[in-house]
Amino acid sequence: MRRASTPTRHSLIEDVQGLGIGVFACAIGLTVLTHVGLITGQTAGVAVIISYLTNWSFGAVFFVINLPFYVLAWFRLGSEFTLKSIISVTALSLLTEFLPGHFVIARLDTWLGALIFGVFTGLGLLGMFRHNGSLGGLGIVALIVQDRLGFRAGYVQLCADAVIFATALLLFDTPVVLWSLLGAVILNTVIAINHRRDRYVAT
Repeated sequence: MRRASTPTRHSLIEDVQGLGIGVFACAIGLTVLTHVGLITGQTAGVAVIISYLTNWSFGAVFFVINLPFYVLAWFRLGSEFTLKSIISVTALSLLTEFLPGHFVIARLDTWLGALIFGVFTGLGLLGMFRHNGSLGGLGIVALIVQDRLGFRAGYVQLCADAVIFATALLLFDTPVVLWSLLGAVILNTVIAINHRRDRYVAT
């Protein structure tokens, strides 16, 4: 019978590179998403919608929206997770302001933009979860639900996305919402299938 491996904690260097790559992948995904004019779910989606409607900076809106969730994370998920999330959210906010001026996309079909966003952001978030971090917001709630009730974090996020996209139908053209939904489904499927603590035990 196969014996369970002993959990091994990530080193500081492993955490830095894991979270750094995760944030960078998410920043690329969000840059592509906003380039093709799509939206997404979760806290990032709320920030994207607000930035579209107000012309405020996505990075600034995303940073502010996340502030209340840090209190919940501190008491439910611990100080390490919370601090990593604060650093990650701040880094993403800065990167999404930096990348558009240095990452110029000449042509990109909407469907492909949705695909790139879903894959890159899903992999980025997966890497961050595995290094005990997140991009805050509703992702924190999803992880708490998964740890307490066993309901996969990706499915929790899909439920939240359903509410956000239903609201988006009142604000944006239907094709925009449908292509955006494709990206969100890809993102959450990546997390739902791959983020399993019974298979990945290092923290």
